[in-house]
Amino acid sequence: MKFITILACKILSFVGRLVGKGSSLPGAIALKLCPNILSRLTLPKDIVAVTGSNGKTSTVEMVARVLQKAGKRVVYNKEGSNQIEGVTTMLLNHATLGGKVKGDLVLLESDERFARLTFRHIKPTLFAVTNLYRDQLTRNGHPYRIYDAIYDAVKEIPDATLLLNADDPLVSNLASAGNKSIYFGMAKNDDSTSESDAVFQDAYYCPRCKGKMEYDYFHYTHLGSYRCTSCGYSRNEPVFLVDSLNLAESKATINGNEMVLGFAGRYNVYNLCTAYGICELLNIDRNVTVETLNDFVMRTGRVVRFKAGENPGLLITSKHENSTSYNQSLQYVRTRPEECDLIVLVDAISRKYYTAETSWLWDISFEMLEGSKVQNIYLTGKYAYDLGVRFEEAGITTAKVIVEPDLDRMAEAIKAKTGRMIYAVTCFSDKEKLYERVTLDPDSVK
Repeated sequence: MKFITILACKILSFVGRLVGKGSSLPGAIALKLCPNILSRLTLPKDIVAVTGSNGKTSTVEMVARVLQKAGKRVVYNKEGSNQIEGVTTMLLNHATLGGKVKGDLVLLESDERFARLTFRHIKPTLFAVTNLYRDQLTRNGHPYRIYDAIYDAVKEIPDATLLLNADDPLVSNLASAGNKSIYFGMAKNDDSTSESDAVFQDAYYCPRCKGKMEYDYFHYTHLGSYRCTSCGYSRNEPVFLVDSLNLAESKATINGNEMVLGFAGRYNVYNLCTAYGICELLNIDRNVTVETLNDFVMRTGRVVRFKAGENPGLLITSKHENSTSYNQSLQYVRTRPEECDLIVLVDAISRKYYTAETSWLWDISFEMLEGSKVQNIYLTGKYAYDLGVRFEEAGITTAKVIVEPDLDRMAEAIKAKTGRMIYAVTCFSDKEKLYERVTLDPDSVK
């Protein structure tokens, strides 16, 4: 049955590529044919999994590029299908008909809610958790619910080493499962603040005893240096540390290794640090790691250059229903030294399910744009007027805000403007709608 299941998956994947279908269906059918097919595979010794609310895909691509540069054959879900069906498709496509996965290492991007299902069959030797934020509340609920799901996944892999974000009190608490735990984090820097930049505070209470948390400083949202006033739970000392960060000069130092930032966002620096830590734990030549991560540019279309008429633009892909993702994108735009324009596009909230729920817009700190170098703000898509109400409440200068639900008219309006950089912030579900109306830089979409 193993032979037939693997063959069927390979054939279905080939047909799927021809017709442009997704990468989960072949795995779903394979699991129907043989529910324990993953347990019957012969896997490489090293299996690395990465999960979290943000940064999974970016971190996995960074690690994959380092390993490939180091001469390793890496099997990883580059398409981003991170639930058990997608993981099954990936592994069976890289397996012989006898079930041996052909690679030196398996690298998994794993959905935070369903990692426990995958881990019943595949036992990672290293499990990295990037962060836990409010994300897709319609689907996921509160971050504590996701914490419980990841904790269940950790219980499935008692022998795995955990690589945890020391600056996130929810993530760090996963060490209570009893696994060997190693931490990464960021030192206080010029961009750290005494107050959180988030509208809400998910880590106001200790995840262990529910006592009040105190912070020495914040990097963003609830990430920073914390301690519980009741039980004493506090930030662990990172083994892998962003020693210094200068976003204005696009430079960061990790464990003494200076790197140029391909994208100068704080969340991107956390991804770099996570990737650096994984490669160190895999004993990859440090020179190869630093050289590859230096000035690293994503190939997954997360940051895409374009032109609208004669105006240069940069799309920063954020996540609808994830205020932290939006806040970090807006923070990047807010700190640009030149005058610029901004597009915020919300047309389809999710590509996975239908919802018209827009309360998450009120968790985004749009207020930070007031007083910035942003000149015109175009609010567009089906939910342009929802955005308009939110911007009015945020106190953004009315003259700056143009509400235009029609995407074609919005595109014509920005093409008519000249002389300024245009930044666009939207989600995976909507970015293609922008692509259709501008001219893309093909090198940044690979």
